[in-house]
Amino acid sequence: MGRSAIDADGMTETSTPTPLLRAGTAGLALSVLVASLGTSAANVALPTIAVELDGTFAQAQWVALAYLLTMTATSLTVGHLGDLIGRRRVLLLGMGVFTIAAALSAIAPSLWMLIAARALQGIGAAVMMALPLARARDLVPPDRLGRVMGLLGTTAAVGTASGPVLGGLLITVAGWPAIFAAMVPLGLLAAALAAVTGAEARQAGSPRRGFDLPGMVLLTVAVALYTLGVTAPGDQASWPTLPLLGGAVVATGLFVMRERRAKHPLLPPTLLRNRRVSLGAVLNLIVGTVMMSTLVVGPFFLAGALHLPPAAIGAVMAAGPLASICTGVLAGRAVDRFGTHRMTSVGLGGMLLGALALALLPGWWGLPGYITGTVLLAPGYQLFLAANNTGVLNSTPADRRGAASGLLGLSRNLGLVTGASVLAALFAAASGSGEIAAASPDALTSALRTTFLVTAALLAAGALLSLAPNRARSSDSATDAPATRATTR
Repeated sequence: MGRSAIDADGMTETSTPTPLLRAGTAGLALSVLVASLGTSAANVALPTIAVELDGTFAQAQWVALAYLLTMTATSLTVGHLGDLIGRRRVLLLGMGVFTIAAALSAIAPSLWMLIAARALQGIGAAVMMALPLARARDLVPPDRLGRVMGLLGTTAAVGTASGPVLGGLLITVAGWPAIFAAMVPLGLLAAALAAVTGAEARQAGSPRRGFDLPGMVLLTVAVALYTLGVTAPGDQASWPTLPLLGGAVVATGLFVMRERRAKHPLLPPTLLRNRRVSLGAVLNLIVGTVMMSTLVVGPFFLAGALHLPPAAIGAVMAAGPLASICTGVLAGRAVDRFGTHRMTSVGLGGMLLGALALALLPGWWGLPGYITGTVLLAPGYQLFLAANNTGVLNSTPADRRGAASGLLGLSRNLGLVTGASVLAALFAAASGSGEIAAASPDALTSALRTTFLVTAALLAAGALLSLAPNRARSSDSATDAPATRATTR
C-alpha cells in the first residue's frame, strides 16, 4: 500500500507498524481502559463511600452519576474541540484532566468534593473514550484500522471486566481512595505513550473554524437533563422525571434551531447527511441500549430466579466481558479482511442471536442457558463495534474525525443511559410485581424473556437498517487525500 497522511513527526501511514506507532496505539488502548475503569471500579466503592463520608446511599450514587453525566454531556464538544485545536493536543489535555481529577478524588475530604472531582473526571473520560477513535484513524491506514478498533474494544472490555475485581481488592487492602489513586499512574502512562506520536496532519487550505458556544451550552443542557431524567437516584417517586425530560426536549429543539443558523455548527449538517455517520450513530445508540440491559437486568435474574450468591453473580456477569476480550482483536481483523458494511450487519446478526438466546435459554436450561446467551452476545458486539467505528471514521473527512468520534461517544453513552433506565423499568413491569425482590422465579424468568425479546427486536431493526443499500457509501478502503502541509497542533 502507498503512503497516506504524514504527521508532524514524519511518520507515515503504512501497512507496517513502526515502534512509535505501536507505542501510540498502546497509549490509545490504555486511555480507553482507564476511562472504563473509572466507571466499573468506582461503582463497587459506593456503599463504602456512603459510610465513610457520612452520606446516604442516594447521595453516594452521585459519585457514579456525576461521572456518567459529564462524560455523556461533553462527548460531542470534546470531539469538536479536537478538530479545532488538534486531536492529539486535546487528548493529552483530557488525560491530564482525568488524572488530576483522580488524584483529587483520592484525597477528597467530603462526599460533595468527591462528587465535584468525579464530575471533572468525567470530562476527561469523555476525551479518553472519544478521541482515541479519531487518533487511531489519524495514525493508521484504512486497511489496518479494523484491528486497532478491535483492540480498543478489547481494552474497554478488560476495563469493564476487571474493574469490579480490582475495585474490591483495593478497598479491602487500602480503602476506597486507593481506587482513584491507582488511576493516576495509569493516566500518566497513557499520556506518555500517546505523546510519542506527532500531531495529525492538516491539509493545505483547510479553513479555520470558530466554536459554537451557544450550541455547546444547549447540547450540554439537553443531554444533562435527559440523563438526569432517566437515572433517578434515591427515591424515584420524588424525582422530577417528567419536568427534566420536558426540559431536555425543549433544549434539544433549541439546539437544532441553533445548528441550522450557526456559521460554525457544533454538529455540522454535512456530517449528519453522511449516511454512514448518521446510521453509525443510530446503530451505536441501539447497541449501547442492548448491552447495558445485560448489566442491569442480569443480576436481578441471577439473584431472584436462580438464587445465586453475590460472588457467583459476579463470576457469571464476567462471562460476557471475558468473551469480548477473547474476540475483540479477531473481530478487528475480520473487519479489515471483509469490509465494514458487511461486518456491521454480521455483528448485529450475531448480537440478535445472543439476545434470542438470553430470552429463551435461561427458561429451559437455567444458569447454563444464561451463560450461553451472554457468551453468544459478546463476539457479535465486538464485531459490530470494530466495523461500525471503522466504517464511520473511514467515511469522515479528516477535519471532522473528532466530531464523528464525539458523536459515536454521545450515542453510545445515551444508549447506556437509556438501557439502564428504560429496559430496567420494562423488566420490573414485566415481572408483575411492584418490588423485583418480591417477584417469583417464574415471574423473573418471564420478565427476562420479555426484556430480551424487546432487545432482539431492536437489534433486528438495526440489522435491517445496516443492510439497506447506500448508494453514497464510501468504499471501505478509501483513503483521505494526502496532506500537503503538516502543522503541529
